[in-house]
Amino acid sequence: MIGRTLIALLMAVSLFSGLAPTAQAADAAPPVAATPSAAAPRLYPTTPVRKPDGSPWRIGYLESGEYAEYPRTLRVIVQGLQRLGWLALDDDIPTDMNGKALWLWLGEHAKGDDLTFVADAWWQPGDFDAAQREPTRDAIAQRIATRGDIDLILAMGTWAGQDMRAIGPPVPTVVGSTSNPIAAGIIDSVEDSGRDNLHARVEPQRYQRQLRLFHDIVPFQTLGIVYEDSPAGRTYAALDAVEQVSKELGFRIIPCHAVSSSVPTATAITNATGCYADLANQGVDAVYVTTHRGVTKESIHAIADILNKARIPTFSMAGSEEVAAGLLLSLAKADMSYVGQFHAETVARILNGASPRRLIQLWVDPPKIALNLGTARKIGFNPPVDILLAADEVYESPAWQQGNR
Repeated sequence: MIGRTLIALLMAVSLFSGLAPTAQAADAAPPVAATPSAAAPRLYPTTPVRKPDGSPWRIGYLESGEYAEYPRTLRVIVQGLQRLGWLALDDDIPTDMNGKALWLWLGEHAKGDDLTFVADAWWQPGDFDAAQREPTRDAIAQRIATRGDIDLILAMGTWAGQDMRAIGPPVPTVVGSTSNPIAAGIIDSVEDSGRDNLHARVEPQRYQRQLRLFHDIVPFQTLGIVYEDSPAGRTYAALDAVEQVSKELGFRIIPCHAVSSSVPTATAITNATGCYADLANQGVDAVYVTTHRGVTKESIHAIADILNKARIPTFSMAGSEEVAAGLLLSLAKADMSYVGQFHAETVARILNGASPRRLIQLWVDPPKIALNLGTARKIGFNPPVDILLAADEVYESPAWQQGNR
């Protein structure tokens, strides 16, 4: 039965999730070591304001590579800024653009006098090309030092967050779309980013909660997991969290290493699907499908098919989109608009004078269970009644999967 797990999740969310979008109205109390004296929190508005000279704020953008989550997050941030009155869009934001194309589109279609998306202030180290990270970082640092024409940078992904931390002040940086910014060394802790100019959204214990719930529903003894065996790859897969929960609950981790950095996307997909096939052949009890460049909206169907044919229960780190594509379970993500609003309010308060380091970084998604009943039937899993009652999102596998029952 899963009652205890659900109660614990709900209690955690009742304590924290309501704080995330709203508590940034005031500066959080800084760490004791950060300032010599305590001061009363100051409220910072989210209302539009121009620079002291009357010109608009100039926004730049850095992303780690080609990954669908990055433009998706950028899109909802822009929509949040629009709701706050910082800009107006003369057309609907496209949903099928990569990061660079979307950035250029915003430069043309986002209208307003308070901020602008600078077309040539877009950076990317290729498609997760490690050899391009240092030159890209140096180019940003040189732009900041010599031209001083960028007022805030949006950084998407672990590499982007790490590189902006390495650059350091003075340009405020808001980091989004990272698996674990603390483990990745982007920020020091939930309470303190460690850099006066840096802010990152962080959800502590997110992946531990996922794994505990998965194990409560499917009491596996071996858990398969695919990741690149590199610092970034282990971070994307939340390996620290997996290892922590494996010790708590006594299951064994069966890894498969799939290279994802500095290779074409097609190669990353081949590596990932090959690993999932290998885990299926090994007969693991369950599989935790984690963030990896080879796990895309195109490849997830093939991965789900491989694991479902082997009758292996699966849990998606990413959320309900992958459950809809054929994986068994996940904790459904909160509406992305709330994530966008969180980041948009952070940007607005920074432009109104707040220190990024002093704004609250905590975010907790509501614990909504996503379940694919078609997949459950295919693998012979009979969901407990309390799972069916607790599921907020229920999907049926695509017809081509159901036909292979």
